[in-house]
Amino acid sequence: MWMMTARGILLPFLGTSLGAACVFFMKKSLSPLVQKILTGFAAGVMVAASIWSLLIPAMDQSASMGKWAFIPAAVGFWLGILFLLLLDHLIPHLHRNCEKAEGPRCKLGKNTMMVLAVALHNIPEGMAVGVVYAGWLWGNAEITAAAALALSLGIAIQNFPEGAIVSMPLRAEGMKKSRSFLYGVGSGIVEPLGALLTILAAELIVPALPYLLSFAAGAMIYVVVEELIPEMSQGEHTDWGTIFFAAGFVLMMVLDVALG
Repeated sequence: MWMMTARGILLPFLGTSLGAACVFFMKKSLSPLVQKILTGFAAGVMVAASIWSLLIPAMDQSASMGKWAFIPAAVGFWLGILFLLLLDHLIPHLHRNCEKAEGPRCKLGKNTMMVLAVALHNIPEGMAVGVVYAGWLWGNAEITAAAALALSLGIAIQNFPEGAIVSMPLRAEGMKKSRSFLYGVGSGIVEPLGALLTILAAELIVPALPYLLSFAAGAMIYVVVEELIPEMSQGEHTDWGTIFFAAGFVLMMVLDVALG
């Protein structure tokens, strides 16, 4: 079981690394339209994962509370929102297509702060994978190995374009291919670390699993609304970001229902 868990929590990181490797075989930088498409797709996957892989299982596990079964999901969701809001103010970072950095003032370079921005929104993804695998490891009947794998696979798929979105612009600005690749990989390293820490925490507080599931959902929704949707809507208006949001949403829904 632990070997399957290790593969599961490393799968999203592999997706990010493969995306970052695009600098070695793609010559051109990603166009704004392609970036909108990839960002919309990632947002759709995250919203669907938050619902089917996290919030619904959280309420299912609280079914014994009857009509109050929504309480752990609601409380955990808000805690996740507030946690990411706190990190957003504590960690210096710079979003794509923005000139002004967020968080406390620091002397970090522009590239480093852009990587931190991506790493910041990778934290809840790692937590989501970790808490689902924790539920499976500790014998929760509502979470199967297939459901955990579906979430890992879905996040890995949407991490592929995220890795490219980090590394390709850096390469276009003149950075060496190897260094651009390392920046892209570095943005995803927080995912397996976050997953592992969440699994260890869940082992200590197994009864809190519904809260942890919805906590991860709240954190991911914060990222989608605060970062991804604005990014896919910036500049010249286009419907492609919305279309691929729907594509990512449906893909993650299908994966979770079919494999779960």
